Amino acid sequence: MSNAAFIQIHPETPQERKIREVADILRNGGVIIYPTDTIYGLGCDIHNARAIERVCQIKGVKPEKVNLSFICSDLTHISDYAKIDTPTYKVMKKALPGPFTFILDATSNVPKYASAKKKTVGIRVPDNKIALELVKELGNPILSTSIRDEDEVIEYSTDPELIYEKYRNLVDAVIDGGYGNNIASTVVDASNNFEVLREGAGDIEEFL
Repeated sequence: MSNAAFIQIHPETPQERKIREVADILRNGGVIIYPTDTIYGLGCDIHNARAIERVCQIKGVKPEKVNLSFICSDLTHISDYAKIDTPTYKVMKKALPGPFTFILDATSNVPKYASAKKKTVGIRVPDNKIALELVKELGNPILSTSIRDEDEVIEYSTDPELIYEKYRNLVDAVIDGGYGNNIASTVVDASNNFEVLREGAGDIEEFL
């Protein structure tokens, strides 16, 4: 595999041409690394089974073991992929866009290979213009997982050039949207009374 494209996109005013370029890579089954409001993510189109397999291989985990989230541009189509009641929706509407992953019961629209044997799906609406514009241009959510090694906080996970050095032979594109953070999103089980499964960058108590 040839080296990945290294695409610099302005974090505040993402260039439309570059967003379209990355969306085309995703449509064609490509795997990308892109910025969020927390750490950089590894992502692909939720409808491409082969790309999802590649994401799992890069992460070094079996598809049924990996924690995958859907990156959405807003909550408009959320009920397509997740079962959501009104109280939960109200909390999510207040908290998003923001550094949270909400775990919800999945609907039958979630591609089987995207949630493997899991009956739930993680939903993210990151407060990051590049990620949100990318999802809008693609027209459906991006399947995503963090690139950070879970046990250690390492410099490469925040510096796009170091990320590129590490992953350029594994992915199709790395977006440089500036330095990332090294704290992941807060994971909240919204199907179980907003139980916090992983403390991260967001405090859900502010929105309950």
